Amino acid sequence: MLDLMKAGGWLMVPILLCSVVAMAIVIERFWALRRKRIMPDGLVMQIWELQRSDQLDDQRIDQIRQGSALGRMLAAGLVNRFHAREVMKEAIQDTGRHVVSGMERYLSTLGTIAAVTPLLGLLGTVIGMIDVFAVIMDAGVGDPGVLAGGISQALITTAAGLSIAIPALMFHRYFLSRVDKLVVGMEEQALRLIEVMQGEREAADGETP
Repeated sequence: MLDLMKAGGWLMVPILLCSVVAMAIVIERFWALRRKRIMPDGLVMQIWELQRSDQLDDQRIDQIRQGSALGRMLAAGLVNRFHAREVMKEAIQDTGRHVVSGMERYLSTLGTIAAVTPLLGLLGTVIGMIDVFAVIMDAGVGDPGVLAGGISQALITTAAGLSIAIPALMFHRYFLSRVDKLVVGMEEQALRLIEVMQGEREAADGETP
């Protein structure tokens, strides 16, 4: 591996740094976007039980807000539970935009890495080929082995860039899709909460209170 790094030249350093950053983002996003952490099961039902038992005070709402991303959205609606449906819905939507932004954290960086690393690899190849042609101009083509070695070294950066860009792009698309699915689920839970708190449904999750 060290020999490949040396053969690829100085452009292998930013390519390697991109790989480290990409790996860190992937690990962090896998941990941060766990469904139980973002959208715990039965949260709306728990809120309904608190409301029904007259225990839904500011302290409880703050605990809900701190518990999960979905909890932040629902807490924004609960603060406005005594107002009209549209006011409650607007509060949830405003907070939801911030929540979604947090869920997409670092994904733009991951996408940038997926786009930049092949270009770094290509740049390394171009620089390597320039060096090969410089050798040809100085010494001619009498030693094919030297030329083949130079071309091989020039292509190392392209291979390294692609080997990082391909998985980075795959994970970028995967996490965007995961965020979209979680957002749809949270919107459904938020709508259910509004219906329950506004008296349009008898209980959350279709259960009778």
